[in-house]
Amino acid sequence: MQHKIFQVDTFTDKIFGGNPACVVPLNNWLPDGILLKIAAENAVAETAFFLDNGTSFALRWFTPDIEMDLCGHATLATAHVMKTALGYEQDSLVFKTLSGDLVVTIENDIYTLDFPTRNPITAKLPKIISESLSMQPEFVLKARDYVLVYKKESDVKNIVVNRAILNQINLDPGGIIITAQGDNSDFVSRFFTSQASLFEDYVTGSSHCSLIPYWSKRLGKKQMMAYQISARIGQLFCEDLGKRVLISGKAITYSEGNFYTQY
Repeated sequence: MQHKIFQVDTFTDKIFGGNPACVVPLNNWLPDGILLKIAAENAVAETAFFLDNGTSFALRWFTPDIEMDLCGHATLATAHVMKTALGYEQDSLVFKTLSGDLVVTIENDIYTLDFPTRNPITAKLPKIISESLSMQPEFVLKARDYVLVYKKESDVKNIVVNRAILNQINLDPGGIIITAQGDNSDFVSRFFTSQASLFEDYVTGSSHCSLIPYWSKRLGKKQMMAYQISARIGQLFCEDLGKRVLISGKAITYSEGNFYTQY
């Protein structure tokens, strides 16, 4: 069986920047085990699979290890492929997902994701996470992910997270966000996941479901610009709507082709 596949760099307008995601259009769902194997074969942070239902689109996200309940950059990648490669003319796309209906709007080559807010609350940092960090945070919060707040951007850039120590616990599907106020942006972040094939995610849309409400309250701003300062760096335009957040960015296609399954 032959399938189309696209690889897209997201939250960037430059090849080799932002976060790469694969997008696979399907005519019907393959078994979950096959979807997971495809994601593992692709070896990027997320592979998005979608079905066209006529009035909306069913969308699922797989890492090389598990199915995720929410993924921002692979959703953006899917909208980009639909708009630029597959002939969809809509400027507003509705995706049916494990996190409910997600809307992506497109204007001037910028894709805006309408995602649920995940307000982080004050939390205690597990000892094993603390031991994995070369620097301790000022504040600790948690929603799906732990949110570790640091004093300045250089702390986020320079922190070392010991993978061997952190891998002693399983946070799936959550991870660890490290964040601080930005030098040339409203805030910056990095994102780590224990026991995952890809330890540090390059740009994580879903983590901003917690970062946006936190920094909106702290900075007294509804609209913000953020960088995820991984090795590939991603730029995100953010807006706090209360119960929802808007996460916007650009995308660029890296490759397109076909792959084959024997299923």
